Amino acid sequence: MGIALVLFFVIAQPGNAANLVSNIVDFLRESAEAVITFVSNVFTS
Repeated sequence: MGIALVLFFVIAQPGNAANLVSNIVDFLRESAEAVITFVSNVFTS
């Protein structure tokens, strides 16, 4: 069911789907950078 909904969204609104994926990737990248910075500061302090 979930896969069918995702496929419908991608087919019906590819621009919005691309923006959503881009936003998710940006969020994950920023989160990973924050975790790396935190761990780096913990071990260098």
